Amino acid sequence: MSERLWGILVDSFGKILIPGLTMTIPLTAISFTLALGIAVVMAMVQYANVRILKPLARFYIWVVRGTPLLVQLYIVFFGLPKLGIVLDPFPSAVIVFSLNEGAYCAETIRAALESVPVGQLEAGYCVGMSYLQTVRRIILPQAMRTAFPPLSNSLIAMVKDTSLAANITVTEMFMATQRIVARTYEPLALYIEVGLIYLMFSTVLTRLQRMGEKKLNAYGQQGG
Repeated sequence: MSERLWGILVDSFGKILIPGLTMTIPLTAISFTLALGIAVVMAMVQYANVRILKPLARFYIWVVRGTPLLVQLYIVFFGLPKLGIVLDPFPSAVIVFSLNEGAYCAETIRAALESVPVGQLEAGYCVGMSYLQTVRRIILPQAMRTAFPPLSNSLIAMVKDTSLAANITVTEMFMATQRIVARTYEPLALYIEVGLIYLMFSTVLTRLQRMGEKKLNAYGQQGG
């Protein structure tokens, strides 16, 4: 590795990491939080078999899961202005990532809800709880414990998917790297560097996931 290339990598590390901490991580955190809210509502609508809302939930999940994330970003950021709806890059990315991830997480939570034995619901009725109380206090906590690992995987995947936000001018890590590449003409080394930073973020989240799973397993054993 030449001295020039080494200097570029050292100088660019902070310039890539800072947008990761100030843009990529906040974008992921906000979007995933909203996605979980959407997912719980969509999953509950299907689990409760609400006749009017269930087809709408299924339609939303079908459309979002059946179209590319990049196309969704382009529709919101470049397409909606044709209808007079103009959004800044960051809110556009938040909306798209939330809706996209919400559809996938809704299926995860729905499957987790359906994995809870029916007897749990009946037990809630026996102690005088209403349907909503039983779901909130008994069914949903058990389902979320089951859904935790796949939801954690979805969060890790979202961290990497935020690189697509560069296509709508969100200045996150990947766009910062592209700008440095355009100036230095060192694509291989710089794209490897940003890949390693994404790997670093994903590794931290993976460790947190394992810690969370251990705590949930220990809690489950105590509850049992």
